[in-house]
Amino acid sequence: MRRIALFYLLVCLFSCDSGISRDWIKMATALGGISDCSSDHQNSLEIEGLARFAVEEHNKKENALLEFVRVVKAKEQTVAGKLHHLTLEAIDAGKKKLYEAKVWVKAWENFKELQEFKHTGDSAFTRSDLGAKRGDHEPGWKTVSADDPVVQDAANHAVKTIQQRSNSLAPYELLEVVDAKAEVIEDSAKFDMLLKLKRGSKEEKLKVEVHKNIEGTFHLNQMQPHEHAD
Repeated sequence: MRRIALFYLLVCLFSCDSGISRDWIKMATALGGISDCSSDHQNSLEIEGLARFAVEEHNKKENALLEFVRVVKAKEQTVAGKLHHLTLEAIDAGKKKLYEAKVWVKAWENFKELQEFKHTGDSAFTRSDLGAKRGDHEPGWKTVSADDPVVQDAANHAVKTIQQRSNSLAPYELLEVVDAKAEVIEDSAKFDMLLKLKRGSKEEKLKVEVHKNIEGTFHLNQMQPHEHAD
């Protein structure tokens, strides 16, 4: 009860002095845990709007010309309102890159503020990659970001296919792409991934290989239980 009372006391103090906004976020972090958004909420117009707002605010502050592409991942945290943790894809000088943004929202005050925006890596594969001629990329597998949009699409396709092939009534849920490697060969890309899945109350890890052709179609080529699953 004391913790709850302290929480609301801080809310009252904050409402009287907006100048402590960043300190408030730091204090509230200890009170509200970060949780993943459901797939429906992550793909909602609300979350897309927040991601576009983050890109626009970053462009204004840094005199940049990033072009929003899509939301890759969304999490949220209860503070004085909501602190949205977004992983998004944007185009910078013709190249797709990944960024992490934090957007603070207090709906009852119609308040919205970009708290943080940072580059986290390049988006590994695009359709132009899949149309590249042999020799345009170094051969062999290379480690790629699990947050890369194409990697996430490949992982989701694998989970959907595994569910279709399974006799289980309990649906498979993708918890995490633990590890991901990729290789572009002529007109297709191959993704070798270790996926952490949940089915009912059981968690398991599977090694999968997914192919993507130049038309953008995914195909689950291989899957097997991970021998060293925790």
